[in-house]
Amino acid sequence: MNSIRRAPLLAPSFLAADLANLQAETERLASSAADWLHFDVMDGRFVPNISFGLPVLQAVARYAKQPIDVHLMIEEPQHYLAAFRDAGASIITVHYEACTHLHRVVQQIKQLGCRAGVALNPHTPVTLLEDIAADLDVVLVMSVNPGFGGQAFIPNTLKKVAALKELLIDAGSDALIEVDGGVSLDNAGPLVQAGTDVLVAGNFVFSAPEGPVATLARMREYLTGMELTAPERFAHERGQ
Repeated sequence: MNSIRRAPLLAPSFLAADLANLQAETERLASSAADWLHFDVMDGRFVPNISFGLPVLQAVARYAKQPIDVHLMIEEPQHYLAAFRDAGASIITVHYEACTHLHRVVQQIKQLGCRAGVALNPHTPVTLLEDIAADLDVVLVMSVNPGFGGQAFIPNTLKKVAALKELLIDAGSDALIEVDGGVSLDNAGPLVQAGTDVLVAGNFVFSAPEGPVATLARMREYLTGMELTAPERFAHERGQ
């Protein structure tokens, strides 16, 4: 496992973008501090909301310069993996709670040439990933109950991220820890200190008066150098 602290990645969430102007939103993010573009897919069954799906992803992908991080908040995601890869996904994350045969689904994602992620709802303990942690590229910790944007950050997420980081170290996993829900400059620092590698921000980025590009630049400036201040990344991953 790589013991060098990663600089945190920024992944603005299209759920909070101007949906009537997605081409313009995608094009202006191309030259921003965004590292990934986060794309939430909701089916109205796994979560109590419906967002957007394959045709919208295809449209966004035509103009995207960053990898598209697709978060499938849907039941039976295994039936749609190839379609989302073909539509433009670089990272595909499925929910632990939606997959009866999680290991098989993770392997399917990897066989498609995408990075494989698993998301955990707020009530789901990180210990459930012990047997699969070494196979994952991303673990997405939901810091709100999934389904709607604009919710308040759940403070216990900080403890959950720290526990997950320790689990990944013990498993020898290089998986990135991603956090989604209520992320802003108020909690970005503590999240990175706890072990977060990817910050998904929606309303904070797209609803800011200065606009998403300036807001992402402000987040990047704030986070620059933080990789050197995190308690030496668990004393360089507990190597002391």
